[in-house]
Amino acid sequence: MELDEKIYLYLLIILPLVVLVFLFNLYWKRKKQREFGDLEMVKKLSPESSVFKPVLKVSVLILALLGLILGLVNPKIGTKMETVKREGIDIVFAIDVSKSMLAEDVAPNRLDKSKQIVSQIINQLGSDRIGIVAYAGSAFPVLPITTDYGVAKMFLQSMNTGMVSSQGTSLDEAIKLSSTYFDDKSKTSKLLILISDGEDHSEGAESAAEEANKLGMKIITIGIGTEKGGTIPLKRNGVVESFQKDNNNEVVITKLNKASLEVIAKTTKGGYISGNNTKEVMEYIKNALDNIQKTEFEATEMADFQSQFQWFLGFAFLLLFVDVFLLERKTSWVKKLDLFNENK
Repeated sequence: MELDEKIYLYLLIILPLVVLVFLFNLYWKRKKQREFGDLEMVKKLSPESSVFKPVLKVSVLILALLGLILGLVNPKIGTKMETVKREGIDIVFAIDVSKSMLAEDVAPNRLDKSKQIVSQIINQLGSDRIGIVAYAGSAFPVLPITTDYGVAKMFLQSMNTGMVSSQGTSLDEAIKLSSTYFDDKSKTSKLLILISDGEDHSEGAESAAEEANKLGMKIITIGIGTEKGGTIPLKRNGVVESFQKDNNNEVVITKLNKASLEVIAKTTKGGYISGNNTKEVMEYIKNALDNIQKTEFEATEMADFQSQFQWFLGFAFLLLFVDVFLLERKTSWVKKLDLFNENK
């Protein structure tokens, strides 16, 4: 079970408030009765007055309010598990998480810009399977191939420059790890979207791209950053304390190196685009995806969650309807129950 609108759970605070108001009202009535005269005499003057019926009415009201709140929360229950057939391609996003991606020559910074782009690409996908790889000096598998875009976005937002211990930028490691995500025997089209500032500190990116091409992979590279470059701020609690320096104690200026990214894309008959303009990237990716052949595949089993709010709302409105006809005076069935020993 999952709750669709958890924020409405805060409304549950109303329930104990209703109980407190009811108890205060009982206390106030009893106090006024004592001021009026002897309690036993007051009871004889109003023989049809019931102690049980007000308790019943407030109990019905509380249950009705609980039903309304749960209806707003909208609990969802997985009613069945099924394997569905979809038509699409396999896409792996390889995202550079090296320290140079903290440069702010692209707002808010290169890494956050990369995550924004990937998130928007995912938003425009339909039935494709996706995976995520993080890389710096080495590559790290973040999310295997899946059709669950919600989970993919959750993992995407958690990515940071500390998740890969070895620093630098190793494009060949990113390509090699990404290629393991694809099933060699599958005829599904394979696309790697590699996002980086292109500062490759390793050798062999072109040969890795050639091997990927042999496996039927197409690589689209997206360059993040400017050729003018920028510094790498080192922050604590969001405040810049200093800037990244090299071995000579000089402030590092990191620049976009689109040449290496263009070579990788050309080797696999893919394409390169600057990631600084998100709208242009979305249009480019959309056109690229439209021109890639889709194949049918079976998606993993998934829960089909169905909303249950109508049951809670129906229960609540039924109780509110009943509450209208519940009078506070004694009725014959209440007299028979004599729950509060009122028949003395």
